[in-house]
Amino acid sequence: MEEFMAVNFPKAECISDFYHAALYVHELSRALGGPEEEARSGEWCHVLKHEGAGALLSTWEELAERCEASSELSEVYGRVRRYVEKNRHRMDYPRYRREGLWIGSGSIEAGCKHVANQRMKQSGMRWGEKGASAMGHVRAAYRSTGDHWDTLWPMNHPARVTADRKT
Repeated sequence: MEEFMAVNFPKAECISDFYHAALYVHELSRALGGPEEEARSGEWCHVLKHEGAGALLSTWEELAERCEASSELSEVYGRVRRYVEKNRHRMDYPRYRREGLWIGSGSIEAGCKHVANQRMKQSGMRWGEKGASAMGHVRAAYRSTGDHWDTLWPMNHPARVTADRKT
């Protein structure tokens, strides 16, 4: 996905959904067991949100030896740690928050539901993958700033002239 984003949206900032990352944090705290350990997930999420993934990984250093004692716990710890390490470059939540960027994907998911699903799934509509992709590109060009729409559909294109007359 990052390669696609880099090619097609070079100015976009790829951000891992904070709430998805928090699920991993909670999974580790539950695996450690007990109410005290589950309460630590809130502390860890606070560290992740306000200090970043590097700080969270540092706080987990103390857990490595403890987690080795149990194969099940070791597996969960390893998986969660690998997730954070792999996505660390997309988890700079302190900076994202300072810059006013969204760290949750809820609004994006709602936009996809509204813009794509409702638009593409109206009564009687049937779309294949190619048609849906083409319609998505057309809608994006139409709603974009700049000359994207005119580049995609020149003023003298016969279909545009017909469409403009109907509106």
